[in-house]
Amino acid sequence: MEFRKITAAAAAMAMLCTAVSCSSKDKKESGEAAKKAASKTVEAASEPVEGVDANDAVDAVSGDAYLAIADEGFNVQYLGDKDDHKNNQLSYDAGIAHISGNGDYTVSVTADTNGFRYDTTGDINGEFAVKGLGFAAVIIDDAEEAMPNAVITIKNIKVDGKDIELVKKSYTNTESGSVRANIFNEWVSDDSIPADAKSAEGALFNNNDTNSPSEINDGGFSAQIVSRDDFAQWKNVEVSFTVSGMDK
Repeated sequence: MEFRKITAAAAAMAMLCTAVSCSSKDKKESGEAAKKAASKTVEAASEPVEGVDANDAVDAVSGDAYLAIADEGFNVQYLGDKDDHKNNQLSYDAGIAHISGNGDYTVSVTADTNGFRYDTTGDINGEFAVKGLGFAAVIIDDAEEAMPNAVITIKNIKVDGKDIELVKKSYTNTESGSVRANIFNEWVSDDSIPADAKSAEGALFNNNDTNSPSEINDGGFSAQIVSRDDFAQWKNVEVSFTVSGMDK
C-alpha cells in the first residue's frame, strides 16, 4: 500500500493534495499541523495490553475499499493501514469491502473500541471525543492497475446511525495508484476537479481536458459532498456506495 511507507503527516498531505498542487504555505501549515497532531497521540504499547486485541486492527489490501478519514485536527485517522495503528487509531474494527465486481458495498470506521480508546488516551476505559472532519474519501487500494474502470458512486452516509445530507454529487478519480471518491477534501475546489474525474454517467471532461467539460458536468460534482456541521462530534461513520464500470 502506498501510504505504509510514509509518515502520518506525509500521508495526510499525500491524500489531501490531489489533482491540484497545494501551495507551499498550505503544505507547510498542513504538515506542521499533522506532525503536531501525531505528537499528541498516546504512544501505542509495544507489549500486549489486556483488553486490546491487535488482530482487531484492519488492514486494507489490494482490491479492498476502505473509508479514509481524519478528524478536524488530524489527531485521529484511518488510512487503510493497521501496522502503524498509533497513527491509524480508527483501524480497530474498521469495515472494509473487497471489490469483486459491480455492486453495492459499505465501508465504515468506529471510535467505540478498546484499541481506539487505548491508543488515544492510554486507557481502554478512557474517553476521547472525535470532533470535526478534516478529510474523508472512499478509496479502493491499488485499483488504478487492477480495476482502472471502476467508478465509485457515494449513495448514503450515516454518522452515529443518522443519515446525513449529501450536498453535492461524488466523482471518481485516480490518485497514488488507487481509485477514490472524495467525501470531504477541501484542498480540491469545485473549479479544480481533476481531469480524469468520472461518474457512472461518464467522464466529467472531454479527452481529460479541464477546459472542456462534458455534458454531464453540470456543476453538481464536488470533492466536498457533505457539511462539516454533520461531523461536529462522532463515534461511527458508515458509507454506502455503488461500484460500476467493472465490465468495461
